[in-house]
Amino acid sequence: MDNAAIRDRETALGEVAMVPFSTRHLAGAHKLSLDLRWPYRLEDWAFALHLGRGFVLERGSEVVGTAAWFPYGETCATVGMIIVSGEIQGRGYGAKLLDALLAAAGPRTVLLNATPEGQALYARRGFVPAGTIHQHQGVPSRPIAAPPSSVVRPIAAGDIEAVLRLDREATGFERRPLLERLLETGEAQVLLEGGGLAGYVVSRVWGRGHVVGPVVAPTSEGARRLIEAALSRLEGCFVRLDTEVGTGLSPWFEAIGLPQVSDALVMVRGTMPPTGPARVFALSNQSLN
Repeated sequence: MDNAAIRDRETALGEVAMVPFSTRHLAGAHKLSLDLRWPYRLEDWAFALHLGRGFVLERGSEVVGTAAWFPYGETCATVGMIIVSGEIQGRGYGAKLLDALLAAAGPRTVLLNATPEGQALYARRGFVPAGTIHQHQGVPSRPIAAPPSSVVRPIAAGDIEAVLRLDREATGFERRPLLERLLETGEAQVLLEGGGLAGYVVSRVWGRGHVVGPVVAPTSEGARRLIEAALSRLEGCFVRLDTEVGTGLSPWFEAIGLPQVSDALVMVRGTMPPTGPARVFALSNQSLN
């Protein structure tokens, strides 16, 4: 395509402006995600905007691109929800959105989950691979029995600080705003080991059904008990779980009727903080992590 043809095409498409993401963009962002068959509900967009910040590409009153970042303290952040309408792809708008996010995040370590289409762009911005996420979803093929209440029980008000401590230990991030919001909107249960709290799970309505995550535990067996507790209350429901391949949980998810439907490459720019012994066994969301 010659320069004149490119100019004619851009004139026909109209001028695109990048502006801060605000609540007035939620309906347009939701429509854009539906056009690309992303499973977000309008409520899921509002949940994310409540916790994060971002930018929108506007063409007149139409939302044709989105991107968000989620600060966790002054040292870490995640980015996601990067969408560019098909009709304006190939014109550098994805790079412009990412650059705006990275400028806003400043010197923080930044974590993201990349589709194959975005990996080259992220690599050019200094991101390196750090793992692989398996997305599992479906309706469990059989009822899942809950563990005894001596092993997993509903969260109590007095558990919140212990849950926050476990989350910091597992992620290295200060995620209090996310955890508090998840506990307001979802159903949480805690793992009991050694006379204290050793892990937690949150399940909530999201996308096509329910998402089970975050799941934080010291071992895969503890994580499985937490997930069993969540799934026991979701019989007949569509469920999604996002787990890092190194957790070893994917074969079990397959066995109970939650097949792997896609994967994403975990990429990081900067130095990840130390973690452990608690681990993350399932994410709250691939953008929020």
